[in-house]
Amino acid sequence: MPIPDVLNQLLTAGGPSGYETAPARVFAEACAPFAEVRTDVMGSVTARVKGTGDGPTVALVGHIDEIGLIVTHIDDKGFLSFTGVGGWDPVILVGQRVELTTREGVLAGVVGKKPIHLLKDEERKRAAEIKDLHIDIGARDGDEAKGLVRIGDVAVIAGGPVELRNDRVISRSLDNRLGCYVAHEAARLVAEAGGAVGDVVAVAAVQEEITFAGARTVAHALRPDVAIVIDVTHATDAPGIDEREVGSHPFGSGPVIERGSTLHPAVFELLHEAAEAEDVPFTVSASARYTGTDADAIHVSRDGIPTGLIGLPLRYMHSPVEMVQLDDIANAARLAAAFARRLTAGQVFER
Repeated sequence: MPIPDVLNQLLTAGGPSGYETAPARVFAEACAPFAEVRTDVMGSVTARVKGTGDGPTVALVGHIDEIGLIVTHIDDKGFLSFTGVGGWDPVILVGQRVELTTREGVLAGVVGKKPIHLLKDEERKRAAEIKDLHIDIGARDGDEAKGLVRIGDVAVIAGGPVELRNDRVISRSLDNRLGCYVAHEAARLVAEAGGAVGDVVAVAAVQEEITFAGARTVAHALRPDVAIVIDVTHATDAPGIDEREVGSHPFGSGPVIERGSTLHPAVFELLHEAAEAEDVPFTVSASARYTGTDADAIHVSRDGIPTGLIGLPLRYMHSPVEMVQLDDIANAARLAAAFARRLTAGQVFER
C-alpha cells in the first residue's frame, strides 16, 4: 500500500505549533473538492460536508501542528541556541539535520553538541539537555547568521516519509498529520456516499502540542452536536512497553476506541457499534482522567460537547522515526465515516 498522496503532502510540509500555515494549506486544498472550506484567525481549517437533513453536526478533529524548535539566541560565532516547541526528549535531537523556516525560505542546519571525545567523565554520565545543544547553519560568524536567521524562526527535523515492509511508514509529524488525514478521508468518504443526515466537519486544529488553542476556538465557533477527536496513541508491540499499563494495541489491530472519565459514554458506544457493524478491527483503551488530546478542551467547550476519541497506534512518538501501519489508518477513516453516517436526526446524547 503506497503512502496516500494527501498524507505524503501533509508529512512533508513543515509546521510546528503556531506556525502551521504550510500543512494547513495542504489540508484545505485537499478538502476543497468535496467540502466548504474555511480558515479562522488562529489558522485552524474546517471543511464542511453539508448534511442531507436536520441531523446532528459532527466534528472530526485532528491537530495539524507538530513538535519543532524555535531559535532563542544567535551568538557571535554564528551558532543558534533554541528551545523545543512541544515535548522533546533532547537525546533524540543530537546529530539531527533540521530545516529552518526563515523570511528568505527554508535553510538547512544541523543540531550539534560537544563531541564525546571532549566530554569529561561526569558529562558522559548524564543525558544531553537542550541547553547543551545548538544549531549550526554553517555561518562564518554571528553577522552572517543574523542576516539569515531571526530570533523566533522555527525548525523541524529534516527528512521525508520512508516506506518500510508490511505497509509500514516512518516520518516525523505523523503526530498528528495522521489525525488530519483521517478526518479528511472520513469526510471524503461521507461526501462520496451522498452525505450524512447532518453536517460533517473535518477539522485541522492548530497548537495542540502547546495549548489546545485551536481545538478550544474551533469548538466554540462550530458548536458541534458531537465531536470525534482523532490522534495518535502508543502502539504496544515495541520493546519496553508494558501492556498492563497502556493496553494492547499492536500494529494491524485497527483504530483504538478510547473511553474514560472525560469521554462521553454514549459516543463510545456508538463508535463501538459502528466498528462492529462495519467489520472494522479495533481495540479499546481506558483513561482515568485526562486524555492528553484535543478532547480535553472540546468536551468542556461552551455548555459541553459530547466527545469521543479515536487513537491511531504509533511507534516512537515524538521522534523523527514515528512509525505507523497504513491499514490501521484506512480503518480509522472507515470507522469515523461510519459513525457520522449512522447518526440519526433525533440522536440523543445522554450520560
